Amino acid sequence: MEHPTSHAQRVARLVEQFQAIPPDAPVRLAKKTSNLFRQRAATTAPGLDVTSFTHVLHVDPVARTASVEGMVTYEQLVDATLPYGLMPLVVPQLKTITLGGAVTGLGIESSSFRNGCPHESVSEMEILTGDGRVIVARADNEHADLFHAFPNSYGTLGYALRLEIELEPVKAFVALRHLRFREPGPLFAEMARLCTERTLDGRPVDFVDGTVFSRDELYLTVGTFVDEATHLSDYTWTEIYYRSLQSKAEDFLTTRDYLWRWDTDWFWCSRAFGAQKKWVRRLAGRRFLRSDVYWKIVAFERRTHLNARIEKLRGLAPREDVVQDIEVPIGRAEEFCEFFLRDIPIEPFWICPLRQRDPDAEWPLYRFTDSLYVNFGFWSTVPLAPGQADGDHNQLIERVVDGLGGRKSLYSTSFYSEDEFWRLYNGPAYEVVKKTYDPEARLLDLYAKCVRNR
Repeated sequence: MEHPTSHAQRVARLVEQFQAIPPDAPVRLAKKTSNLFRQRAATTAPGLDVTSFTHVLHVDPVARTASVEGMVTYEQLVDATLPYGLMPLVVPQLKTITLGGAVTGLGIESSSFRNGCPHESVSEMEILTGDGRVIVARADNEHADLFHAFPNSYGTLGYALRLEIELEPVKAFVALRHLRFREPGPLFAEMARLCTERTLDGRPVDFVDGTVFSRDELYLTVGTFVDEATHLSDYTWTEIYYRSLQSKAEDFLTTRDYLWRWDTDWFWCSRAFGAQKKWVRRLAGRRFLRSDVYWKIVAFERRTHLNARIEKLRGLAPREDVVQDIEVPIGRAEEFCEFFLRDIPIEPFWICPLRQRDPDAEWPLYRFTDSLYVNFGFWSTVPLAPGQADGDHNQLIERVVDGLGGRKSLYSTSFYSEDEFWRLYNGPAYEVVKKTYDPEARLLDLYAKCVRNR
């Protein structure tokens, strides 16, 4: 398909596609890639082709803003802004996450303790709504209700075609300090202090995240922008970033390499594919050591269940996918960490602090009621013991997170009842906006999409 040459032409062509879909048919996106970890029911319904919306339209280095189409990946966006000494306020960890996806689905990274989530740096969105209109939504115009409800709506209220975002200045390098802890309590106390005081040994704190290898081996990683580096590490080929936390108290990366430090090994998930073996890494090269390559392997397994069949023939126990990101208030983070280490056999796992950038802003579908939260990210499979059913571990996690006043991201499998779901994700507010911008329910509703996996 030949792509139109201007954004306006791309929008016009997309509207034509929408209008050509029968009025009684559901509307879905037709795209080849996804960073979601929940399977969708097969459908023959026609889809909207948004694959041409991949342009960084403009970067304004004076105003520190960018105009970006919704399917632009963060890899593209970072490559467009770094030459100006700028970066998005929050850059999710994986290169092929799209800006539109991060805004509608909530992204997070190590700058989130000071910048919140990606949607908080958006000043304007051009959205194709469920009723076929193309509207411009801002916090201060007639579509402010959609602007504020868009985060955590996962494309069920409309699709972002263009976004105007803020950028922030960067320096050439990031100096890292890996602080080891031998129990969870002191780690979360220091995390709270760092996120409040934003200084460590007299140096500013620009980034904070952490890695838990076991109950007595936990690390906080503190990043600081610097103009000069005494040495540079490279984790884009033979060396593995997360293993460096255990051997280096200090480190330096270029800013670009820092932003993508987790992508080379998909955090640590590359070990499941044998990609952490030296000979495999040398053979694969930088070209294939990327999260999108690993994702293709996962997609192949989902289609064929080849590995699952092999494990069954070997007499191994069936396994449950436990792929989640959850957030709990920092005052309850130690409790969740202890529960997870005790009851869920996954190590390592990721921790990352976040707070709402503007405490007075209202994002109704994902409310933050405490000032500082901790994200726990865990992405693996666990064996099912006799008598356990697929989903047991995930449902246990959902119950514990709810009991601790937290919430989970909806990019992966969920098991909530409908009543539980709408209590957690503000069903009344969602219903009002849904009826305003998608009165005929051409798009799936949030529960159908995120729990029923339609």
